[in-house]
Amino acid sequence: MASHSPLFLSITLLTILTFAECGSIGVNYGRVASNLPSPTKVIHLLKSQNINRVKVYDTDPTILTALSGSDIKVTVDLPNELLKTAAKKPSFATNWVQNNILPYHPKTQIESIAVGNEVFVDPKNTTGYLVPAMKNIHQALVKFNLHSVIKISSPVALSALQNSYPSSAGSFRPELIEPVFKPMFNFLRQTGSYLMVNAYPFFAYESNADAISLDYALFRENPGVVDGGNGLRYFSLFDAQIDAVFAAMSAMKFDDIPVVVTETGWPSKGEGNEIGASVENAAAYNGNLVKRILTGAGTPLRPNAKLTVFLFALFNENEKNGPESERNYGLFYPNGEKVYTVPFTVNDLKEYRDKQSPVVGSGRVRALDPVKGGGFGSGSGTWCVASDVGRERLQMALDYACGEGGADCRPIQPGATCFDPDTIEAHASFAFNSFYQKTGRAAGSCYFGGAARIVTQPPKYGKCEFPTGY
Repeated sequence: MASHSPLFLSITLLTILTFAECGSIGVNYGRVASNLPSPTKVIHLLKSQNINRVKVYDTDPTILTALSGSDIKVTVDLPNELLKTAAKKPSFATNWVQNNILPYHPKTQIESIAVGNEVFVDPKNTTGYLVPAMKNIHQALVKFNLHSVIKISSPVALSALQNSYPSSAGSFRPELIEPVFKPMFNFLRQTGSYLMVNAYPFFAYESNADAISLDYALFRENPGVVDGGNGLRYFSLFDAQIDAVFAAMSAMKFDDIPVVVTETGWPSKGEGNEIGASVENAAAYNGNLVKRILTGAGTPLRPNAKLTVFLFALFNENEKNGPESERNYGLFYPNGEKVYTVPFTVNDLKEYRDKQSPVVGSGRVRALDPVKGGGFGSGSGTWCVASDVGRERLQMALDYACGEGGADCRPIQPGATCFDPDTIEAHASFAFNSFYQKTGRAAGSCYFGGAARIVTQPPKYGKCEFPTGY
């Protein structure tokens, strides 16, 4: 059998997975800048990159008109400064929908309305108006018979969490639970909507670079961190942050509400004290995140979750306040040139390469060097095993590993040493690990479209011993 690189093999598997198994990617179109192209040119840029979801921070008529007929799904925003009026005056909410939604929908495919943005950190203290405003806007949608196609939510920053580490201990700030989160979650459940979350692993890494490795923050190969509360192993800071939100919701008995990540990103430039802000790291974070989402991988706590994620942001915005990083989250320069290359579709992933830095981040999560040689038994090392992604996806990945992947699957044939236990999880784990060890534990060789994960303890399936090298 001809040999192929781990990258080639993993890319081939990506083409096998169906879109039904995947999440989706969108982008935030912020406009705090003096040098941006016209909305018409922006929509042309979005379509040229096959970006089919966009989030804007208002209801600007020129943008919504430019999006008409584009087949790009849009999330619009009711600004924080309008929350008080929308909460106190149902007639204002009705007029707002009539003036800002009706003239454009359905030719402009408005799929959701973000009522406010990170309201809990708004210095104008608009928190008390949030849920009433959401309800009034929804009632306006009901009046115009749009409530079944346009969802209402509000983006929440991770600062709304009282605890976020470990993820299993995730909880919301006590002062927000009764007055805000309980009525909000009841509303989201009743209307079939979802919680919008803004998550930035960059901030956690920047503040704790001595304790968090860069590989862990950028979705690169690493041995992971075990959550002492539930035993789950995390291989990315993003997963840990999102699962902290899921855990906080579950603690309130609202674990049936989906999550949409309305903002996440990594700056390509920063000031001297903004550790990790660079073009290379921004490209790795966004590129590897897109790979995770588009290949159907959920989180350790919600492995079957199909996340929609909006990257922040479309452009560098030269008039934003704050440190240098705030003006350098863009995927594109205002002239339309790429700041760096990011895949937006499954097809784009065929050409995607994460240009790994030779410098390994410090801290409790460290990348491992490829293993040469090896053997059997419980010696030091790592193994590749199946994730809980369902029988169909595991079977697809198992067939691939034992076929084109070239894994040694003889031990899991009937009557062989590792046939028992005769389960898809055990057989897939053996095949995945065979491939992983044969490639010297190369980066990306334990992936299989999100169906595999790395462990640091020898897998136990009956009396079968998993190799640590070939």
